Amino acid sequence: MPKKEIVDAGFATGNPNLSPGTRFGHLVFVSGQTGRHPGTGKLGQDIREQTRTVLERIQAVLEAAGTSLDNVLTVTSYVTARENLPAYNEEYAKYFPADKPARTTVLANLGSADLLVEITVTACIPD
Repeated sequence: MPKKEIVDAGFATGNPNLSPGTRFGHLVFVSGQTGRHPGTGKLGQDIREQTRTVLERIQAVLEAAGTSLDNVLTVTSYVTARENLPAYNEEYAKYFPADKPARTTVLANLGSADLLVEITVTACIPD
């Protein structure tokens, strides 16, 4: 029986109540990532920059777990403003150009007016 393992992506200290991700067998669950730079904590200026930062953070967690964006199965996205969806979708498509994972996008309040997007993913580690 596999056991749960915490994935350490080497980010600067963030919220002590969560881990960047967990691995269970051949699955990796990445917690909600925001547009803050993992080293400096600086927040991206717009939806495009924040989306890129979020997806790069996710990519780092997946690589630390032994997988990649190519193996993402599901994506749940939280976007704060409907008018940001076109720019969000354009940036997202750069990271998932083909074989797109299943995705849900929700308009949400992220608790801070400066946060524009948060994304969580589930990925597999292929044999």
